Amino acid sequence: MHDGKIFICDDEEGILLYLKKMLERKGLAVETFSGGAALLDRLESGSAGDAALLLLDVRMPDMDGIQALKRVKKLRPELPVVIMTAYGAIENAVEAIKLGAYDYVTKPFPREKILGVLGHALERELLLQENRALKEELNRPAAPDHIVFRSTRFREVYDLTLQVAASHANILVLGESGTGKELIAGAVHDNSSRRGRRFLSINCAALSDTLLESQLFGHVRGAFTGAITSQKGLLEEADGGTLFLDEIGDVSQAVQAKLLRVIQERDFIPVGATRAKSVDIRIVAATNRDLEQEVKNGRFREDLYYRLNVITIHLPPLRERREDIEPLASHFLRKYARRMKKEVNGIEPGALRLLAEYHWPGNVRELENVIERAVILARGERISADLLPVKPTPMDIALPRESSTASLEQLERLHIERVLRQTGFHKSRSAELLGISRKTLDRKIAEFGLEPGQ
Repeated sequence: MHDGKIFICDDEEGILLYLKKMLERKGLAVETFSGGAALLDRLESGSAGDAALLLLDVRMPDMDGIQALKRVKKLRPELPVVIMTAYGAIENAVEAIKLGAYDYVTKPFPREKILGVLGHALERELLLQENRALKEELNRPAAPDHIVFRSTRFREVYDLTLQVAASHANILVLGESGTGKELIAGAVHDNSSRRGRRFLSINCAALSDTLLESQLFGHVRGAFTGAITSQKGLLEEADGGTLFLDEIGDVSQAVQAKLLRVIQERDFIPVGATRAKSVDIRIVAATNRDLEQEVKNGRFREDLYYRLNVITIHLPPLRERREDIEPLASHFLRKYARRMKKEVNGIEPGALRLLAEYHWPGNVRELENVIERAVILARGERISADLLPVKPTPMDIALPRESSTASLEQLERLHIERVLRQTGFHKSRSAELLGISRKTLDRKIAEFGLEPGQ
């Protein structure tokens, strides 16, 4: 049953009593008024927020029903009004409908008729309320329910994210692998004017150049061997929305040139096509590389870098926001306990200390993997230290204290080497922890000479 009240306004006491009993038997709350003045006094007092629907007689001695309707619609424009009229006064009902009344019933009205009209009106009002609530939700800045943090350091990052989301500028998100770059990109989209359209993402490092180009720009039938049908690309699919380009630093020069055209000209040409397609899209790109250095080394286009780098968001590694480790671990615990339907509801103090002391080379992604594994192996209600495949990081493989003077390349080599040693040089596992593709990891291993025994 509806929670609100049915207001009934009629000068005939018999009608009021008849309707009140009928509706109360249906479990509805009813309040009656013997004239338009009393009704308007109640509405003007501001205490009628519980009114869900109004049954209004069109002819009353103290006030014309049409005039009363006009006043009601000014006071409560969202309140559905059903007009009650005598059989010979249908023209008044028609005028009332034009003024915003939901429907009308003629006297004397059968029980089934009045209940049917009121039922439809209340159902419509519930749908309108849900629609208003959804619109309010869409217009409200998205709460950081899936972005878990406690630290002041990450609060600054999140506040900046909300601030820049309102702009239309492209954004570059920088940070180590596993720090949550895609979550930040999603938060940018969710808090922007594009939130009603699609948010799509692609890992640029996980695909070959040919496949990446086809996925981004689409292709026409016959564009290459195996292209038996035309296919839309992510740019077209995300038109009006946001496209997240992860690992943008791994994109080839050829694809970089095409992305530059998208940003500058707001159009693109599908693979194998001759005509350009217009697109309205916001790009959020991310990388764990130093793009400025990549530009200096000639591996990344300077013009594309400046087009992407209108606004930069730097994500700190997990080891630099250790206050977030415990809330993140608890969040992942709830997530996987619910998914696996296991009664695991806490983390023992010793396990929490171990999590806090660990260096987290794989950042938040590694923490999530560790907690997921612990939930799988847990036999009791709490996670103990023996379920965690981590150890406090030995000083001999930690980043050097002089890291501020080390080059990014040196830090990257140390980071990858540490993860490889941690996994026993299991490449697939290491690539997962690092948040890069197996192809990229193989290239880095060869570049840095990190094969076992070297």
